[in-house]
Amino acid sequence: MKRFFRTILLLLLAAPAMAAPANPAAGKTTLSGIVTDKASGKSIPGAEVYFPDLHTGAVTDLDGNYVIQDLPTTKALVKVSMVGYATFTATIDLATETTRDFVLSESVTEMHDVVVTGSAKATELKRDPVPIAMVSRRYLRENASTNAIETLNKVPGVSTVSTGPNVSKPYIRGLGGNRVLTLFDGVRQEGQQWGEEHGVEVDQFLIDRVEVVKGPASLMYGSDALAGVINLLPAPPVPAGSLNDSVLGAYDTNNKGISSSVNLDGNNGNLLYGGRFSGKIASDYRNRYDGEVYGTKYNEKDLSAYLGVNRSWGFTRLKFSIYDNLQEVPDGSRDSTSRRFTYQTAEEDEAGVIVPEAVLNSYTIADLRQHVQYYRATAISSFNIGGSRLTSKFGFSRSIRREYEHPQRPDLPGLHLILNTLTYDLKYHFAELNGWEPTVGVNGMVQANNAAGGTELVVPSYRQFDIGPFLHTKKTLGKWDVSGGVRYDIRNFSNDAMFTRMDPTTGFDVAAGPSPGDTSVVKQFDSYSHIFNGASGSLGAAWNMNERLTLKANIGRGYRAPSVAETSAKGVHPGTGLQQLGDENLPPEFNLQEDLGLFYDGTHVTVSAEVFNNTVSNYVYNEKLASVSGGDSLFMQDGQAYPVFKFKQTTARLYGGEFSVDVHPHPLDRLHFENTLSFVFAENRGGNGALITDSTKYLPLIPPLHTNSELRWDMPKGAGSFKRLFVKVGVQMFATQDRFFAAYATETRTPGYTLLDAGFGGDVVNTAGRTLFSFTVLGSNLTDVGYQSNMSRLKYFDDYPVNGTGRSGIYNMGRNVSIKVVVPFDLRRNEAKPVQ
Repeated sequence: MKRFFRTILLLLLAAPAMAAPANPAAGKTTLSGIVTDKASGKSIPGAEVYFPDLHTGAVTDLDGNYVIQDLPTTKALVKVSMVGYATFTATIDLATETTRDFVLSESVTEMHDVVVTGSAKATELKRDPVPIAMVSRRYLRENASTNAIETLNKVPGVSTVSTGPNVSKPYIRGLGGNRVLTLFDGVRQEGQQWGEEHGVEVDQFLIDRVEVVKGPASLMYGSDALAGVINLLPAPPVPAGSLNDSVLGAYDTNNKGISSSVNLDGNNGNLLYGGRFSGKIASDYRNRYDGEVYGTKYNEKDLSAYLGVNRSWGFTRLKFSIYDNLQEVPDGSRDSTSRRFTYQTAEEDEAGVIVPEAVLNSYTIADLRQHVQYYRATAISSFNIGGSRLTSKFGFSRSIRREYEHPQRPDLPGLHLILNTLTYDLKYHFAELNGWEPTVGVNGMVQANNAAGGTELVVPSYRQFDIGPFLHTKKTLGKWDVSGGVRYDIRNFSNDAMFTRMDPTTGFDVAAGPSPGDTSVVKQFDSYSHIFNGASGSLGAAWNMNERLTLKANIGRGYRAPSVAETSAKGVHPGTGLQQLGDENLPPEFNLQEDLGLFYDGTHVTVSAEVFNNTVSNYVYNEKLASVSGGDSLFMQDGQAYPVFKFKQTTARLYGGEFSVDVHPHPLDRLHFENTLSFVFAENRGGNGALITDSTKYLPLIPPLHTNSELRWDMPKGAGSFKRLFVKVGVQMFATQDRFFAAYATETRTPGYTLLDAGFGGDVVNTAGRTLFSFTVLGSNLTDVGYQSNMSRLKYFDDYPVNGTGRSGIYNMGRNVSIKVVVPFDLRRNEAKPVQ
């Protein structure tokens, strides 16, 4: 298997070179022009002219001029953007145009943009009927968080399930886990998503923007995109002739978090290259009720590099990255009298030892910890074939997860998983024909998971192969943009039988080979194989009634094959406190979601209203089993009784909406008053033998009604040496969640709460106008509210939930102020600067 993966990796890295045309200069052209202000007619320096599908572009010089070389003679969508101006998009026929000037209008409303997720090619956002949220570079700069996924919490329709400050999993409109697919630069992120405390392994400082598909995206991405897609996108390449460096430093006051990142990006006209090294450490976070929360430290290191070329025949990018994270996960152990946190010193130590203050305030990772490593290599290419285009994305990743849970054997992992994944994605984009833009493609993955290490054998080792051919097309009919497609997925899944025996040295069960007649060898997993399949599709339209008003409608069908945990799990994971059983007879999940959205973009106000209805058949959920004699079914292990749960299926319905109003009162056009509201209701509708009672009529982990109001003042011209300043204050309100999955004490009612945020930032420039450094100071939960999110797993981590205080579980982070400074360096003086 290792030799197979190495061979495939070498082939995918060599493929771009072998596929490049013998005559790369054929069909070569150049586009140049000037970008000016519509009102004044003056040139605009620093504007970005970029072709998303071609992965190339330029930034205007001090006179507003730009030049882009080595372009193919084809039609392509161009995006021209600059902070403070409305983004301009147009399709240019590069076979006939070699010069093009652009005129930008000042805009105080949010910029229109181009998205590359959920569709076959780059599409102007207002012309894409699929419900998509765009998270901009500015948003990421002005909203601090401890990890990449947690930053998305303010995006309407998006929430996160957290297990401490460095473990967050995305949820879209009430669905998450294996129902939401995470991509990095369009390539699947595969890393044991079935685990509740398994986060997304990515360097948050690599992310330049995020695109969120809020609905079934199985058409383009296959299984696991049933609820939507989170696409984490890196920054575009720097212009030719640039060599730029930057150093970032950040500090969080709550958990004494220290972050740093150094990057280098270059483009000598022939070769694109660059890399980044990042690191972050943190002590235990604190809140007003728990004090320092033991078990929430982390120490993460990241390294990435890339190479690339842009030619008239197309482009190629080779990217490599390493993620290495040591982190703690709390278990809620406390002293019953003082409520102070305790730690375990022996396998049978139930009382524990009270954690000293010195340990709570240190950066030293405890012996009981997780070590997560993620290695990734990708090759992304595009080849121009006349007016058509062939694109390919190949990726290889290795996820290594070790969870150390034995206090007397700190170097012996309880859970030890090694997941190797090869992903592939091939698309052929036909030349436009009578306004139709068809694309055919196939994508999928080959995966092998080794779960035989460690002492907790919760899931078996397995292999799977996914393949899904699809057809997508779109057409513009006057003011209407129509798009849709169909797809069929096949997953071939198999796992071998696994046996265990007790290791006489450690006293723990370990994987062993079959040994007939040896009573010390026990079968843990039976062999199992199954082929899952299903059809998915989408059809939608966007009606641009005029320049300001757009109506969108879309209907999509999603597909998800059950995860390895859902079909094959059998074992106790201390992180869950139960014995989990899978069901090998589970069929795939399917959903049907209807979306309707209305968008108004005025001079001084923007308004959007989106509603959805989502019905999920064969929805997988966890149900506690009863014993034949009555009462709960219990599983005994090491002298401890664990309740037994098994995955079952039902029909689920989720419906809700997101609404936003952004006001810029005249004449204070730089004053933004942004308001959003989002809600989702979820119901267990029964079916497949599921019994609906008052405690099971709702679904678990459904976010409450959430509003966010923010008042922001932008000062692009600033004052003196301070430029591009902003200052803001915001209030987030989370309503009481009293529609919860109460069965088996899974969830309890969660009171509502209100959080106050504020911040300011900007750039400091020299007399020549070059940025010396950028800074942001962002405060969250400034009133130090003691609260628990119903989306935090720590809410239910408590040895003594009945304790006389009226409180149970661990509370979320208290007041925090995040301070960040970025110092850019221009290593090769060039008038054309990248937009940051």
